[in-house]
Amino acid sequence: METELKDLSPATQPPPPPPPQPPAPADKDDRPLLKPESDAEASAITPENLAELEKRFAAYVRRDAYGSMGRGELPLREKVLLGVAMATLVPVRVVAALAILVAYYLICRGCTLLKKPNREEEGEQEDYAHMGGWRRKVIVACGRVLSRAMLFVMGFYWINETSRGASCGPEDDGGKRQEEHERPGAIVSNHVSYVDILYHMSSSFPSFVAKRSVAKLPLVGLISKCLGCVYVQRESKSSDFKGVSGVITERVREAHQNKDAPMMMLFPEGTTTNGEYLLPFKTGAFLAKAPVLPVILNYPYQRFSPAWDSISGARHVLFLLCQFINHIEVTHLPVYHPSEQEKNDAKLYANNVRKLMAKEGHLILSDIGLAEKRVYHAALNGNNSLPSVLRQKED
Repeated sequence: METELKDLSPATQPPPPPPPQPPAPADKDDRPLLKPESDAEASAITPENLAELEKRFAAYVRRDAYGSMGRGELPLREKVLLGVAMATLVPVRVVAALAILVAYYLICRGCTLLKKPNREEEGEQEDYAHMGGWRRKVIVACGRVLSRAMLFVMGFYWINETSRGASCGPEDDGGKRQEEHERPGAIVSNHVSYVDILYHMSSSFPSFVAKRSVAKLPLVGLISKCLGCVYVQRESKSSDFKGVSGVITERVREAHQNKDAPMMMLFPEGTTTNGEYLLPFKTGAFLAKAPVLPVILNYPYQRFSPAWDSISGARHVLFLLCQFINHIEVTHLPVYHPSEQEKNDAKLYANNVRKLMAKEGHLILSDIGLAEKRVYHAALNGNNSLPSVLRQKED
């Protein structure tokens, strides 16, 4: 992309004639998305440009009363409600949430005292999720209860759960355990918000994929190790990708074969949407050839959408805590058993599960991904010239 831009810039000396190139296909356009016609347009988004952005990046567009990036013009009534909530509701919820977080950290610290974490051969991955006995039972039971308490503090007083088919999860609350051949290797879910993680912790307490920096965070770092998180470095293109992929595949296979192993929870879209769309699935959850349990999350709203799409994290948390009531709906689909053809083709397996989830969850299939999300965010922030961002699409 940089080479193409240099070719377009004027030079003091005429360059030597380039070698003849074959004609480009008529349907291919390598021009940067949202490239401004002048410098004056780089920081301004007109209504026409905004409409074009929202059409092109529909999976990330906020459609609530707070508008794009949560900076829309609010009606007077909403401003009053927001002010009242900030003065009364938010402080109480923040204190309660911190108390729950600290309490669970202390529980995890006590249960892991004098215990060494399980480490992979490379030393990059370590966790306490493979502990047995009473320690593991306390961590899981308290984690599920306190995660549900955290959701309650955030305004999710009720969770509307439905199941379609014979099974709704690896183990139901009534004590019924699925047959060994029915146990999935991973739970796969659409990704709408960070609230997704709290719900899945309260429901099945699985292991997640997290950034490597999470392991070093105060309080949260130890909790993530007790969850058994697999740590990755998204911004890195180093050779550890195959190592991480291998760890995930092995963990999925282990969960399928061993009922005492921690379940893996994967968001195959790789990023969050506004909850109306389903992005292309990555194949990590499907390489182990094990059955998966699809779960669909939906967040109905009237004023503020809990979806974390085109809004900063701090602003989103603040507005979410200002809502007196938040809603979440969960649909558990039957365990999906891959055919022999799907076992031999992870992309086919992932695509078929994606189509099923879109059909059952009434979601729209989209072909954009994380690179386009970065383009959209940068454009909303006034940066419309994005060759460096667009290069990340290949990642």
